Amino acid sequence: MKIAMIVAMDEDGCIGNQGDLPWRLKSDIARFKSLTEADGYNAVIMGRKTWDSLPDSFRPLPERVNIVMSRDTGWSHADAGVALYPGRAIEIAYAEACDECWVIGGAQIYAMFLDQIEEIHVTTVHTLGSGDVKFPEWDRNGWSETVVEKLEGDGDNAFATTYSIWNKS
Repeated sequence: MKIAMIVAMDEDGCIGNQGDLPWRLKSDIARFKSLTEADGYNAVIMGRKTWDSLPDSFRPLPERVNIVMSRDTGWSHADAGVALYPGRAIEIAYAEACDECWVIGGAQIYAMFLDQIEEIHVTTVHTLGSGDVKFPEWDRNGWSETVVEKLEGDGDNAFATTYSIWNKS
């Protein structure tokens, strides 16, 4: 099973603002959906705050096994598997026979998985200071970047973006 990470961040590394996404980028949302659903049976791993930030109409994220990490051992939801630690989240994805497992945030969850993954899909939003939550410190030595797409801002995307895939060397 492939385990990868997907994140959108500004040039300062901001990924969130007051419990929500700092921007609405139609192209990035479409890419997120396409990658995390793909052609197989996939899982998404997220923290409880990320789960709470999803609009009700998209909770759980459709066509994917939703796995929520929470330190609250009493938290549960009928539409999500619950994991206390990264290994349990991966076990749930394996038990569900997932082809791919995508770590989708937030910052604490990214930090827990950063050493366990070999591929990160990054959308860099070309703006600064977008929020109050940052992607964890990430030493990019030992990783190689492949730029896949550059888009200018438009009516559906308030900012220019660069989409790249980082692979461990």
